[in-house]
Amino acid sequence: MGSTFQERVKEAVDFLKEKVKLQPSVMVILGSGLSSFVDQIQVETNLAFSEIPNFPQSNVAGHAGRVLFGSRSGVPVVVMQGRAHYYEGYDITDIAFAVHVFHLMGCKTLIVTNASGGINTAFTSGDIMLITDHINFMGTNPLRGIGPVNPKNQFPDMTNAYTKQLQQTAINIADSLGINLREGVYLGASGPNYETKAEIKIFRQWGADAVGMSTVPEVIVANYHRMQVLGLSCIANLAADMYVGNMNHAEILKNVEEAGSKLAKIIGGVIDRMGNVAQPQEAKTQ
Repeated sequence: MGSTFQERVKEAVDFLKEKVKLQPSVMVILGSGLSSFVDQIQVETNLAFSEIPNFPQSNVAGHAGRVLFGSRSGVPVVVMQGRAHYYEGYDITDIAFAVHVFHLMGCKTLIVTNASGGINTAFTSGDIMLITDHINFMGTNPLRGIGPVNPKNQFPDMTNAYTKQLQQTAINIADSLGINLREGVYLGASGPNYETKAEIKIFRQWGADAVGMSTVPEVIVANYHRMQVLGLSCIANLAADMYVGNMNHAEILKNVEEAGSKLAKIIGGVIDRMGNVAQPQEAKTQ
């Protein structure tokens, strides 16, 4: 327990390099109830979070807590079925621990997903929102105190936290599939409680379109490592000032699972486009 953050990251990387032959270039994080995408990849290695040194465990329904290495359209990927959350009691630096690890294993792109509450009054349950920007309302930062993991980028620029080119690709994919892809700003709160009506009204005034309890730490760390980022949010329910009844996690999971196939198709299409770009370049070397 006395090791530094960098040493703990290295221990996880060294373990995985012994276990996994594949070098992933794309990292996918699947949020609550959004695991259907795993059926779209060829899995080579399947590990539980608990098998990987220093990995925080997920103890929330809808998060399988597994890491899958495989490929789609010739693109090597690592997929996280679930994530740990700040509200579970972990240090904020551990929430995005996996992003450090998989970046060092070769990932240049992060595709991150979540289930969220819809603040935008035009949204409905089951919508998919392309995250164009975010607001960090978690009261802390995953880079605080980690030391020089990336000393060349100690103060990362978050002006374009989500990659414009990947956003356009996702829009094109959704259009081709007939999916009405919403766009908006995601606000990350610490949780675990749902928001009050007053809080939602304030968040709407700030320009937030959806609210959740994840994603922001992982995206900050991805930008720290200068990774490309695509964020997609499944609107699981309407936020507090529009919601009828009492919110509960089981109902939210049901709504997310019904919309998960749409999200999986978009992710798959984006990765297919990456494969189509890479293949001609590989052919030239043959």
